[in-house]
Amino acid sequence: MTDPVLRFTERGMYCPAADAYVDPWRPVPRAIITHAHSDHARPGMGSYLCTPLTAALVRHRLGDVPVQALPYGTPLRMGEATVSFHPAGHVPGSAQVRLEVAGQVWVVSGDYKLEADGVSEPFEPVRCHGFVTECTFGLPVFRWDPQAQVAAELNRWWAANAAAGRVSILGAYSLGKAQRLIAMLDPSIGPVLTHGAVEGTNAVLRGLGAFAPATEQITPEFDRARARGAMVVAPPAALGSAWARRLGPGSEAFASGWMRLRGIRRRRGAERGFVISDHADWDALLRAVAETGAEKIFPTHGYTEIFARHLKAEGYDATPVPTEFGGDDEAEAEAGA
Repeated sequence: MTDPVLRFTERGMYCPAADAYVDPWRPVPRAIITHAHSDHARPGMGSYLCTPLTAALVRHRLGDVPVQALPYGTPLRMGEATVSFHPAGHVPGSAQVRLEVAGQVWVVSGDYKLEADGVSEPFEPVRCHGFVTECTFGLPVFRWDPQAQVAAELNRWWAANAAAGRVSILGAYSLGKAQRLIAMLDPSIGPVLTHGAVEGTNAVLRGLGAFAPATEQITPEFDRARARGAMVVAPPAALGSAWARRLGPGSEAFASGWMRLRGIRRRRGAERGFVISDHADWDALLRAVAETGAEKIFPTHGYTEIFARHLKAEGYDATPVPTEFGGDDEAEAEAGA
Protein backbone atom coordinates (compact mmCIF):
# COMPACT_ATOMS: atom_id res chain seq x y z
CA MET A 1 0.00 0.00 0.00
CA THR A 2 1.40 3.41 -0.93
CA ASP A 3 0.39 6.99 -0.40
CA PRO A 4 2.01 10.33 -1.21
CA VAL A 5 2.83 10.69 2.48
CA LEU A 6 3.32 7.18 3.93
CA ARG A 7 4.05 3.68 2.76
CA PHE A 8 3.44 0.70 5.02
CA THR A 9 6.47 -1.55 4.55
CA GLU A 10 8.06 -4.59 6.16
CA ARG A 11 10.39 -2.28 8.09
CA GLY A 12 7.66 0.05 9.27
CA MET A 13 5.83 3.20 8.24
CA TYR A 14 7.98 4.93 5.62
CA CYS A 15 7.71 8.55 4.49
CA PRO A 16 9.47 8.72 1.10
CA ALA A 17 9.49 12.53 1.06
CA ALA A 18 11.46 12.58 4.34
CA ASP A 19 13.34 9.34 3.65
CA ALA A 20 12.56 8.32 7.22
CA TYR A 21 10.51 5.72 9.09
CA VAL A 22 8.11 6.30 11.97
CA ASP A 23 8.63 3.82 14.85
CA PRO A 24 10.32 1.22 12.61
CA TRP A 25 10.57 -2.32 13.91
CA ARG A 26 13.72 -3.17 11.93
CA PRO A 27 16.95 -1.16 11.70
CA VAL A 28 16.76 1.80 9.30
CA PRO A 29 19.03 4.81 8.69
CA ARG A 30 16.55 7.44 9.99
CA ALA A 31 13.87 6.78 12.60
CA ILE A 32 11.21 9.19 13.86
CA ILE A 33 10.16 7.95 17.31
CA THR A 34 6.82 8.59 19.01
CA HIS A 35 7.87 7.50 22.52
CA ALA A 36 10.46 5.52 24.45
CA HIS A 37 8.65 2.20 25.04
CA SER A 38 10.67 -0.70 23.72
CA ASP A 39 8.24 -1.71 20.96
CA HIS A 40 8.42 1.79 19.43
CA ALA A 41 12.00 2.83 20.15
CA ARG A 42 14.06 -0.18 19.11
CA PRO A 43 17.84 -0.55 19.00
CA GLY A 44 19.90 -0.48 15.84
CA MET A 45 18.67 2.68 14.10
CA GLY A 46 21.14 4.93 12.30
CA SER A 47 19.58 7.97 13.98
CA TYR A 48 16.60 8.81 16.17
CA LEU A 49 14.40 11.91 16.03
CA CYS A 50 12.08 12.44 19.01
CA THR A 51 11.01 14.93 21.68
CA PRO A 52 13.64 16.06 24.23
CA LEU A 53 12.15 13.97 27.05
CA THR A 54 11.94 10.89 24.84
CA ALA A 55 15.53 11.50 23.75
CA ALA A 56 16.70 11.27 27.37
CA LEU A 57 14.68 8.11 27.93
CA VAL A 58 15.95 6.53 24.70
CA ARG A 59 19.53 7.14 25.81
CA HIS A 60 18.69 5.70 29.24
CA ARG A 61 17.42 2.52 27.56
CA LEU A 62 19.72 2.19 24.54
CA GLY A 63 22.91 3.96 25.55
CA ASP A 64 24.85 6.57 23.59
CA VAL A 65 22.88 6.39 20.35
CA PRO A 66 22.60 9.28 17.84
CA VAL A 67 19.48 11.20 18.91
CA GLN A 68 18.14 14.52 17.67
CA ALA A 69 15.61 16.23 19.96
CA LEU A 70 12.73 18.26 18.50
CA PRO A 71 10.37 20.13 20.86
CA TYR A 72 6.60 19.90 20.49
CA GLY A 73 5.12 22.08 17.77
CA THR A 74 8.46 22.88 16.13
CA PRO A 75 8.47 22.19 12.37
CA LEU A 76 11.52 20.49 10.89
CA ARG A 77 12.17 20.20 7.18
CA MET A 78 13.31 16.71 6.20
CA GLY A 79 13.79 16.43 2.46
CA GLU A 80 10.45 17.32 0.87
CA ALA A 81 8.48 16.79 4.09
CA THR A 82 7.82 18.94 7.15
CA VAL A 83 7.79 16.99 10.42
CA SER A 84 6.55 18.10 13.83
CA PHE A 85 5.66 16.49 17.16
CA HIS A 86 2.44 17.02 19.11
CA PRO A 87 1.54 15.69 22.58
CA ALA A 88 0.00 12.20 22.66
CA GLY A 89 -0.74 11.97 26.39
CA HIS A 90 0.47 8.35 26.50
CA VAL A 91 3.59 8.67 28.70
CA PRO A 92 5.99 11.53 29.44
CA GLY A 93 7.54 12.77 26.21
CA SER A 94 5.18 10.82 23.94
CA ALA A 95 4.20 12.43 20.66
CA GLN A 96 2.04 12.18 17.61
CA VAL A 97 4.02 12.68 14.41
CA ARG A 98 2.64 15.20 11.91
CA LEU A 99 3.96 14.79 8.36
CA GLU A 100 3.15 17.37 5.69
CA VAL A 101 4.04 16.71 2.05
CA ALA A 102 2.84 18.92 -0.82
CA GLY A 103 -0.13 20.18 1.19
CA GLN A 104 -1.18 16.73 2.40
CA VAL A 105 -1.03 16.24 6.17
CA TRP A 106 -0.84 12.83 7.80
CA VAL A 107 -0.56 12.11 11.51
CA VAL A 108 0.80 8.95 13.12
CA SER A 109 -0.69 8.78 16.59
CA GLY A 110 1.75 6.40 18.22
CA ASP A 111 0.12 5.27 21.48
CA TYR A 112 -2.14 7.85 23.11
CA LYS A 113 -4.85 8.61 25.63
CA LEU A 114 -7.14 11.61 25.97
CA GLU A 115 -7.50 11.79 29.76
CA ALA A 116 -4.91 14.12 31.30
CA ASP A 117 -2.99 12.10 33.91
CA GLY A 118 -0.98 14.83 35.63
CA VAL A 119 2.34 13.34 34.51
CA SER A 120 2.30 13.16 30.70
CA GLU A 121 1.84 16.16 28.41
CA PRO A 122 -1.93 16.22 27.65
CA PHE A 123 -3.13 14.95 24.26
CA GLU A 124 -3.70 17.58 21.57
CA PRO A 125 -5.82 16.73 18.50
CA VAL A 126 -4.12 17.50 15.18
CA ARG A 127 -6.15 18.18 12.03
CA CYS A 128 -5.06 16.05 9.11
CA HIS A 129 -6.08 14.28 5.89
CA GLY A 130 -4.84 10.83 6.97
CA PHE A 131 -4.69 9.46 10.52
CA VAL A 132 -2.79 6.33 11.54
CA THR A 133 -4.34 5.49 14.90
CA GLU A 134 -3.54 2.82 17.44
CA CYS A 135 -6.55 0.84 18.66
CA THR A 136 -5.08 -1.35 21.41
CA PHE A 137 -8.44 -1.24 23.21
CA GLY A 138 -10.65 -0.88 20.15
CA LEU A 139 -13.65 -2.79 21.51
CA PRO A 140 -16.76 -1.32 23.20
CA VAL A 141 -16.07 -3.38 26.35
CA PHE A 142 -13.06 -1.18 27.07
CA ARG A 143 -14.28 1.96 28.80
CA TRP A 144 -12.22 3.50 31.59
CA ASP A 145 -13.35 4.98 34.89
CA PRO A 146 -12.06 8.49 35.73
CA GLN A 147 -8.54 8.54 37.14
CA ALA A 148 -9.71 10.08 40.43
CA GLN A 149 -12.01 7.10 41.00
CA VAL A 150 -9.22 4.60 40.38
CA ALA A 151 -6.91 6.58 42.67
CA ALA A 152 -9.45 6.35 45.49
CA GLU A 153 -9.75 2.57 45.02
CA LEU A 154 -5.98 2.17 44.92
CA ASN A 155 -5.40 4.16 48.10
CA ARG A 156 -8.16 2.29 49.96
CA TRP A 157 -6.50 -1.01 49.06
CA TRP A 158 -3.10 0.27 50.20
CA ALA A 159 -4.50 1.69 53.45
CA ALA A 160 -6.21 -1.61 54.31
CA ASN A 161 -2.98 -3.52 53.70
CA ALA A 162 -0.94 -1.03 55.73
CA ALA A 163 -3.38 -1.28 58.66
CA ALA A 164 -2.90 -5.06 58.60
CA GLY A 165 0.90 -4.74 58.49
CA ARG A 166 1.19 -6.00 54.91
CA VAL A 167 3.29 -4.64 52.08
CA SER A 168 1.38 -3.63 48.93
CA ILE A 169 3.11 -4.54 45.67
CA LEU A 170 1.74 -2.94 42.52
CA GLY A 171 2.78 -4.16 39.06
CA ALA A 172 3.05 -1.48 36.39
CA TYR A 173 5.13 -0.77 33.30
CA SER A 174 8.32 1.05 34.31
CA LEU A 175 7.86 4.03 32.00
CA GLY A 176 4.62 5.99 32.21
CA LYS A 177 2.25 3.77 34.14
CA ALA A 178 4.52 3.54 37.18
CA GLN A 179 4.98 7.32 37.42
CA ARG A 180 1.27 7.94 36.86
CA LEU A 181 0.34 5.57 39.68
CA ILE A 182 2.96 6.98 42.05
CA ALA A 183 1.54 10.46 41.48
CA MET A 184 -1.92 9.09 42.36
CA LEU A 185 -0.81 7.66 45.72
CA ASP A 186 -1.57 9.27 49.09
CA PRO A 187 1.87 9.53 50.79
CA SER A 188 0.23 9.93 54.21
CA ILE A 189 -0.53 6.17 54.14
CA GLY A 190 3.13 5.17 54.15
CA PRO A 191 6.40 5.20 52.19
CA VAL A 192 6.49 4.60 48.42
CA LEU A 193 9.23 2.15 47.45
CA THR A 194 10.36 1.17 43.96
CA HIS A 195 12.03 -1.57 42.00
CA GLY A 196 15.29 -0.49 40.35
CA ALA A 197 13.74 -0.53 36.86
CA VAL A 198 11.08 1.94 37.98
CA GLU A 199 13.48 4.14 39.96
CA GLY A 200 15.88 4.37 37.03
CA THR A 201 13.12 5.93 34.93
CA ASN A 202 12.06 8.15 37.83
CA ALA A 203 15.61 9.48 38.04
CA VAL A 204 15.72 10.40 34.35
CA LEU A 205 12.39 12.23 34.58
CA ARG A 206 13.36 13.99 37.83
CA GLY A 207 16.57 15.20 36.23
CA LEU A 208 14.49 16.94 33.57
CA GLY A 209 11.94 18.35 36.01
CA ALA A 210 9.23 16.02 34.72
CA PHE A 211 8.55 14.04 37.91
CA ALA A 212 8.39 15.21 41.52
CA PRO A 213 6.96 12.58 43.97
CA ALA A 214 9.38 11.16 46.53
CA THR A 215 10.26 7.47 46.22
CA GLU A 216 12.95 5.16 47.59
CA GLN A 217 14.56 2.34 45.65
CA ILE A 218 14.76 -1.13 47.18
CA THR A 219 18.46 -2.01 46.98
CA PRO A 220 20.24 -5.17 48.17
CA GLU A 221 21.09 -3.30 51.38
CA PHE A 222 17.49 -2.21 52.02
CA ASP A 223 16.10 -3.22 55.41
CA ARG A 224 13.16 -5.41 54.37
CA ALA A 225 11.41 -4.78 57.68
CA ARG A 226 10.81 -1.23 56.49
CA ALA A 227 8.58 -2.52 53.69
CA ARG A 228 5.81 -3.33 56.16
CA GLY A 229 2.87 -1.06 55.33
CA ALA A 230 4.66 0.43 52.33
CA MET A 231 3.58 0.64 48.69
CA VAL A 232 6.06 -0.98 46.31
CA VAL A 233 5.82 -0.17 42.60
CA ALA A 234 7.56 -2.71 40.39
CA PRO A 235 7.45 -4.17 36.86
CA PRO A 236 4.83 -6.93 36.52
CA ALA A 237 7.63 -9.47 36.04
CA ALA A 238 8.67 -8.87 39.67
CA LEU A 239 5.31 -9.97 41.06
CA GLY A 240 5.39 -13.43 42.62
CA SER A 241 9.17 -13.49 42.35
CA ALA A 242 11.77 -14.23 45.02
CA TRP A 243 12.49 -10.48 45.05
CA ALA A 244 8.88 -9.76 46.02
CA ARG A 245 8.67 -12.58 48.56
CA ARG A 246 11.68 -11.21 50.43
CA LEU A 247 9.66 -8.11 51.27
CA GLY A 248 7.51 -10.11 53.66
CA PRO A 249 3.76 -10.78 53.92
CA GLY A 250 1.91 -8.73 51.37
CA SER A 251 -0.74 -8.29 48.72
CA GLU A 252 -0.09 -7.98 44.99
CA ALA A 253 -2.04 -6.14 42.30
CA PHE A 254 -1.87 -5.35 38.60
CA ALA A 255 -2.73 -1.98 37.09
CA SER A 256 -3.74 -2.33 33.44
CA GLY A 257 -6.55 -1.81 30.99
CA TRP A 258 -6.50 -5.56 30.44
CA MET A 259 -7.83 -5.98 33.98
CA ARG A 260 -11.24 -5.15 32.47
CA LEU A 261 -11.26 -8.76 31.21
CA ARG A 262 -11.99 -11.31 33.94
CA GLY A 263 -10.05 -14.06 32.23
CA ILE A 264 -6.82 -12.11 32.33
CA ARG A 265 -7.42 -11.10 35.98
CA ARG A 266 -7.83 -14.76 36.92
CA ARG A 267 -4.84 -15.90 34.89
CA ARG A 268 -2.50 -13.37 36.44
CA GLY A 269 -3.48 -14.52 39.93
CA ALA A 270 -3.09 -11.18 41.68
CA GLU A 271 -5.32 -10.31 44.61
CA ARG A 272 -6.47 -7.10 42.91
CA GLY A 273 -6.67 -5.73 39.41
CA PHE A 274 -6.95 -1.98 38.90
CA VAL A 275 -8.40 -1.00 35.53
CA ILE A 276 -6.28 1.87 34.30
CA SER A 277 -4.54 2.27 30.97
CA ASP A 278 -2.23 4.67 29.19
CA HIS A 279 -4.09 3.90 25.96
CA ALA A 280 -7.36 5.42 24.77
CA ASP A 281 -10.54 3.46 25.46
CA TRP A 282 -13.29 2.84 22.90
CA ASP A 283 -15.01 6.21 23.32
CA ALA A 284 -11.75 8.15 23.32
CA LEU A 285 -10.57 6.42 20.14
CA LEU A 286 -13.74 7.47 18.34
CA ARG A 287 -13.46 11.01 19.67
CA ALA A 288 -9.81 11.29 18.61
CA VAL A 289 -10.63 10.10 15.10
CA ALA A 290 -13.47 12.61 14.80
CA GLU A 291 -11.34 15.51 16.06
CA THR A 292 -8.70 14.99 13.36
CA GLY A 293 -11.22 15.58 10.56
CA ALA A 294 -9.24 13.00 8.60
CA GLU A 295 -10.56 11.55 5.35
CA LYS A 296 -8.55 8.34 5.64
CA ILE A 297 -8.16 6.34 8.85
CA PHE A 298 -5.62 3.55 9.29
CA PRO A 299 -6.23 1.59 12.53
CA THR A 300 -3.18 -0.30 13.72
CA HIS A 301 -1.81 -2.04 16.82
CA GLY A 302 -4.87 -3.66 18.38
CA TYR A 303 -8.37 -4.73 17.34
CA THR A 304 -7.75 -3.31 13.88
CA GLU A 305 -10.33 -5.23 11.83
CA ILE A 306 -13.17 -4.66 14.31
CA PHE A 307 -12.34 -1.00 14.78
CA ALA A 308 -12.02 -0.41 11.02
CA ARG A 309 -15.34 -2.14 10.42
CA HIS A 310 -17.04 0.15 12.93
CA LEU A 311 -15.46 3.23 11.36
CA LYS A 312 -16.64 2.17 7.90
CA ALA A 313 -20.18 1.78 9.24
CA GLU A 314 -19.86 5.36 10.50
CA GLY A 315 -18.89 6.56 7.02
CA TYR A 316 -15.12 6.72 7.32
CA ASP A 317 -12.63 5.47 4.72
CA ALA A 318 -10.88 3.05 7.09
CA THR A 319 -8.19 0.50 6.24
CA PRO A 320 -6.51 -1.66 8.92
CA VAL A 321 -2.72 -1.76 8.80
CA PRO A 322 -0.65 -4.58 10.34
CA THR A 323 2.30 -3.53 12.51
CA GLU A 324 4.71 -5.20 14.89
CA PHE A 325 4.02 -3.03 17.92
CA GLY A 326 2.83 -4.42 21.25
CA GLY A 327 5.95 -6.23 22.46
CA ASP A 328 6.87 -3.94 25.36
CA ASP A 329 9.45 -6.11 27.13
CA GLU A 330 7.50 -9.33 26.99
CA ALA A 331 7.59 -9.78 30.76
CA GLU A 332 5.63 -6.54 31.18
CA ALA A 333 3.48 -6.38 28.07
CA GLU A 334 0.26 -8.18 28.97
CA ALA A 335 -0.34 -6.45 32.28
CA GLY A 336 1.47 -3.22 31.50
CA ALA A 337 -0.68 -1.54 28.87
